[in-house]
Amino acid sequence: MKKSVKIMIITLLTILLVAVSVGCYAAISFQTAKEESESKLPNKNQNFTGDEQTSDKELTVMVVGNDSRDDDEDQGRSDTLMVAHYDGKTKQPKLISIMRDSYVTFPDGGLDKINAAYAYGGAQMTKDVLKTNFDLPINYYVVMDFKEFSDIIDELYPKGVTIDSEKDINLDGVDILKGKQTLHGNSLLQYARFRMDEEGDFGRIRRQQQVMDALVEQSKDLIPVWELPQVAGKMVGKIDTNVPTSLLIDLAKDFLSGNVKPLKSLSVPVEGSWNFNDYTESGSVIELDEQQNAEAIQDFMKDN
Repeated sequence: MKKSVKIMIITLLTILLVAVSVGCYAAISFQTAKEESESKLPNKNQNFTGDEQTSDKELTVMVVGNDSRDDDEDQGRSDTLMVAHYDGKTKQPKLISIMRDSYVTFPDGGLDKINAAYAYGGAQMTKDVLKTNFDLPINYYVVMDFKEFSDIIDELYPKGVTIDSEKDINLDGVDILKGKQTLHGNSLLQYARFRMDEEGDFGRIRRQQQVMDALVEQSKDLIPVWELPQVAGKMVGKIDTNVPTSLLIDLAKDFLSGNVKPLKSLSVPVEGSWNFNDYTESGSVIELDEQQNAEAIQDFMKDN
């Protein structure tokens, strides 16, 4: 056998060995991290059926936030409801934030606050309500509680996240001063949760979108690519989700590459499409024009 052929074979075998080793390391790192950080969230979403992706480059994920400090955390209403969309072809992330007191139609024809959907039927019911009112297809879901959000932020952003607060804020013993500053997990969570002012839930939605925008903007070069399996394992262990692990890692690669466009956000209900009603069986609610908001959502999703 010629020397050049031998060299080529040895080189190929070496590359194959390295590839196998890296693959094994990634799998072990992911599984170990997942087992070490298993979430205590009750899984009530095993039977979730998502809509099929229209393209393998686009996905829409429903994000539900719960407060596990509630006495009945398994049946608790959702505290935060968002829909995240990402187009891998255009590198455009989008976020729809939905007011938790939005008074919407349920699949059985009844009316209630949208945050009751998770209590009634978990992620599947919440998805069905979004489809009924806004014709919004959902491929996957993510459910996490406040404690897990705080831990994930500290894991992914060990140096903290820079936020410019428009006012002094105090919530659950956390003081946040007006101005630009770096916040870590729990402080960032309290900033995003705060609604004890004249803006109420509208201000909280705006701060949540500000936080999400900062997370996207500051995601560049957070961690080396070779640490992705371990980090993905820790994340999957802390949340309840049906997003495939391989897809999570691919998304992380995109965001870490620095090529992702700035986040686009939409708040629902949109301006001029709602009014308060304090006299319903569900208490004080935000009544909205379903058609106007559905059209606003569809226009937002189409705009790249």
